[in-house]
Formats: sequence, structure tokens, C-alpha cells
Amino acid sequence: MGVKTDLDLCQGHGMCEDTAPEVFRVVESQDGSYDHVELVIAEPDEGLREKIEEAVRFCPNRALSIEG
Repeated sequence: MGVKTDLDLCQGHGMCEDTAPEVFRVVESQDGSYDHVELVIAEPDEGLREKIEEAVRFCPNRALSIEG
């Protein structure tokens, strides 16, 4: 299973990190003006699928997707 993020849509709300911190981390840009999601694990184990699906479902900007 692969996880994709669309950084053009991401606004750093952090719902994904709250739901699946093993996979997602919200980071601040170097100038401190923009937060965005970063993948901790790009191809997580199937055991995390339920958490990832929930993160995708609750992303306010629909910036996350699952492949495979």
C-alpha cells in the first residue's frame, strides 16, 4: 500500500497526524509561514490501513490518497 500527499492542497490542519502519527507528520516551513504534511512512512504496513483510511477520509482538503 502506498500513501500519496498533494502538497498543493495540504494546509497543515494536522488531522492526519492526529489519526495516524506513525505515518504522517505536520512540519512547519523554514520561514514559519506554512505547515504541510510529511510522510514518515511512504509505504506503510497493511496493519495501518484502517488508520490511514480514516486520515484520508477526514482530511479537510482531500490532500491524501491511498494507492494499492
